[in-house]
Amino acid sequence: MIRLRIQVAHWPRRVLVLTDTPRPNCRDCEGEGGFAYDYGDHTGEYAGSDWEPCGCWNENQRWFLLPLPRRPRWLRRLKAAPDPWGPGGYSNEPPF
Repeated sequence: MIRLRIQVAHWPRRVLVLTDTPRPNCRDCEGEGGFAYDYGDHTGEYAGSDWEPCGCWNENQRWFLLPLPRRPRWLRRLKAAPDPWGPGGYSNEPPF
């Protein structure tokens, strides 16, 4: 049985996709969808972690729903500018 949810995917353009989710009562992965395990290099030091998906779901099973509109350029530039008054609208500069 497929358990579906809606996600925002960041493909070349932002889109809504319908995707499968892990089975919440899976006895192997306990609803996590897979297993993370750490590994070391030849000296025994930590070198990173790897992910092995569980068989209760298919993380590559996705269906494209619709593209999301792009934000206008003026809005992207406006949001990137820092607020001179700081958070809350008050200045953090001394008065003199």
